[in-house]
Amino acid sequence: MTTRVTVLGTGLMGAGMARSMARAGLDVTVWNRSQDRARPLAADGIRVATDAGAAVSGADVVLTMLFDVDAVERVVAPLLPTFDGALWVQAGTVGLEGTERLAGLAARHGVRYLDAPVLGTRQPAEQGALTVLAGGPPELRETAAPVFEAIGSRTVWVGDRPGDGQRLKLAANAWVLSITGATAQSVALAGALGIDPQRFLDVIANGPMDSGYAQAKGKAMITGDFSPAFPVSGAVKDSGLIADALKAAGAEDALMLALRNAFEATAESGLESADMAAVVRAFRASQVN
Repeated sequence: MTTRVTVLGTGLMGAGMARSMARAGLDVTVWNRSQDRARPLAADGIRVATDAGAAVSGADVVLTMLFDVDAVERVVAPLLPTFDGALWVQAGTVGLEGTERLAGLAARHGVRYLDAPVLGTRQPAEQGALTVLAGGPPELRETAAPVFEAIGSRTVWVGDRPGDGQRLKLAANAWVLSITGATAQSVALAGALGIDPQRFLDVIANGPMDSGYAQAKGKAMITGDFSPAFPVSGAVKDSGLIADALKAAGAEDALMLALRNAFEATAESGLESADMAAVVRAFRASQVN
């Protein structure tokens, strides 16, 4: 029997995930608050609903890929009484308090809930090559498996509690944001010292200091191509969630707060929808002032 999946949220990530599921043969319906973002998916054989309630009707799995916990709760809370046995897979990054809030909401309505944030940006989402970091009861794994196999090249079951996936995702995103900020600093510094920034990327290439992520983001910083794979607005949100988690855990948050300031400055300069590689502008500006 074909798994019927509804995707709520068709931004950079949700649209790619929906296409990957459709290619895998799942029966996919999508809904987005802005219909212009969802409508192009019809060309991929995906059902585009104009009403969120109609979108979840008859679904086996409802996957949410919305910006933050407030957006998820605003969309899903009115729909939970109509889930009728559907499994809720919450794939957005909402942090620890956000996960508790959403898991509690699901429990109050008797809805099965999986915490399943993903690692990857727009391109892996389009290619079905994300890494799924899942947390939730083992008995839900079989229902979720066709979805996870379609959207990801790897599924990591982090633990049996909702929130375990978010914990690992925050740790991974701390590294992603840190390496992006560090690359921006070195690219900006090389330029400020009169050295071609490409020389920095060349000197770390193929050695123990190298990183595919540093190379990709560094190239974007040098060329100024900030076509969004992961937007600055998302980096601002996630750095805040990571700083909150560090504080709650009693760990040092100074580095993440500094990174958040750099991403916030970039967003405030009008680049909130640009790729997070645009943070290089904040480092260049700080050197000029």
